[in-house]
Amino acid sequence: MSKRHESYDVVIIGAGPAGLTAGIYCGRSMLKTLVIEQSLVGGLITSTEDLENYPGFPDGVGGEELTNLFYDQAKKYGVKFKFTNVKKVDFSEQDKIVETFRNIYHAKAVIIATGVKPRPIGCKGEEKLIGKGISFCSTCDANLCIGKDVYVIGGGDSAVEEAIYLTKFARKVTIIHRRDELRAAKSIQQKAFKQKNLEFMWNTIVTEIKGTDCVESMVVKNVKTGKETNIVPREGDKDFMVFPYVGLEPVTSIFKDEINMEEGFIKTDEEMATSVSGVFAAGDCRVKSLRQVITAASDGAIAATSAERYIDSIG
Repeated sequence: MSKRHESYDVVIIGAGPAGLTAGIYCGRSMLKTLVIEQSLVGGLITSTEDLENYPGFPDGVGGEELTNLFYDQAKKYGVKFKFTNVKKVDFSEQDKIVETFRNIYHAKAVIIATGVKPRPIGCKGEEKLIGKGISFCSTCDANLCIGKDVYVIGGGDSAVEEAIYLTKFARKVTIIHRRDELRAAKSIQQKAFKQKNLEFMWNTIVTEIKGTDCVESMVVKNVKTGKETNIVPREGDKDFMVFPYVGLEPVTSIFKDEINMEEGFIKTDEEMATSVSGVFAAGDCRVKSLRQVITAASDGAIAATSAERYIDSIG
């Protein structure tokens, strides 16, 4: 099957906060812009029910609600969207190539904003039970937790925020954390400690999750004593839910032979320029110290402005 060729000034890969903001800025600059997204607009933040640290929303805002506003604003400025997977890229020439299943897109500049994905626990039995009791999205699967016991793995902001959210549905939520104190922001911790049906299992890791079509048991180990405990459903239940929030991995493997990276994260300068002229990166997929919606949006604005300057420079 021959593929259709289309040309753009800028192709943005990823429609999270960074990609959407880049689209808004490119669109306002009258650049012919395409955003390619493999799943849903908004990225991981859409699974956050209450985003309390984004400026301008003193009472908080839902991640999906916020990014839908970004999306509408980008479309207002004429940005086009395609919902498909990028299969291959070629950044070796001035004419950048981004290839999907049906199309080959030519771009003067490319902005990579592919974000990150949840890191699995890495324990025995986990892989076969993902989607069968192990979930990386609390808002997606909260309805499956009604009246059940739920275990959240991790101690950072995301883990604790999602655990708090799940207390609205679950009979009991337990945070399992390998340390003896949380890493989440103090304000989030204070909120967590006030939840009556939220408990904590300190100095503990998960070594195995068992089950066939659901999570039937889970083996945990105390990292200080070495003692292992087998967790089973409460009497009357046949299963329970597990939500890992143990970190994030960059979604960048498709670019590994094209641009310089550090442990999978894309290296950029302050202008969001990568090691390849005309290719920029923004948001959580790049090497940076803080991964938040506001910093992703900032990256997107800078990347778009840099892309515009680059396009002007090549005529």
